[in-house]
Amino acid sequence: MEKYTAATSLGIAFGVITRYLVLRSDYRQYPGYPHGYITHLSLGLIAAVLGALAIPALAEKEFTAVTFLSLAATQFRDVREMERKTLAGLDLTNLVSRGPDYIEDISRIFEARNYLVMLIALLVGGVAYYTHYAIALVSGGLALIGARYLMHGRVVGQVAQVRPGKVHFEGPNLFVEDIHMMNLAREEVRQQVKKRGLGVILEPFDDDARAILGNSGQRMAIAHDASVQLGIYKDVDTAEFTPLLRRDLDTGRVAMIILPLEMDLECLLLAITRVPVLESAINRPLKSRAGYRAAD
Repeated sequence: MEKYTAATSLGIAFGVITRYLVLRSDYRQYPGYPHGYITHLSLGLIAAVLGALAIPALAEKEFTAVTFLSLAATQFRDVREMERKTLAGLDLTNLVSRGPDYIEDISRIFEARNYLVMLIALLVGGVAYYTHYAIALVSGGLALIGARYLMHGRVVGQVAQVRPGKVHFEGPNLFVEDIHMMNLAREEVRQQVKKRGLGVILEPFDDDARAILGNSGQRMAIAHDASVQLGIYKDVDTAEFTPLLRRDLDTGRVAMIILPLEMDLECLLLAITRVPVLESAINRPLKSRAGYRAAD
């Protein structure tokens, strides 16, 4: 019983530590402190308990305890639904919305991290039960490093070159380099765009990257993250100042126009390069049969 208790406690401890390490409030401003932290750390504790109990319970022939693992799938699906509803409600009041694709991506990540917590707790608890505690500690440390690595997905800077683009007008038509953005009929609006507007060009590295940038949800995520980090010169009644991204259909390049509060082009480029690539936007035409034939 002492061995069972120690293995379970060690698994729970590493599970909770894992959830804490992958839970952070960054420039996306979610989850908020402290209520979001309390909610997700509590759910992480539940996941850690479920995972830590599994292997020792099987070894002690306590099969009824393992049935609690069946609760995990339902519990974590509810987490995803909770996040989706919360973020969708908050998105209605954002001056620059995240968009449904970004919301779904964040919700999916919160669900997956609870599964990750359960797996690490299961691993550490099992190793501690069948081997020595020192080996379990080493295994837990390696698992924590692996968890941090697995939680880092690709960002826009890995799929496209992000560089400045020249903003100019041809009559009432706004261009970023040679890509037409929109028509602005009001002179006062055009003057504000000339004064504050920053242009960016995103050039995809290959056809896979071109498909990613062609996704409208990915472009909404870029506009949202850029506006959060640099601020946005916009209010509820100035829709003309909403950040806009347009694609060159021939080359796959994407142009962006934004009127930030902080007129720092280098920070804008850095912010865009760090926007996460959404799972829903990932396409791999180069890996398809048609892509292979085209490459040949």
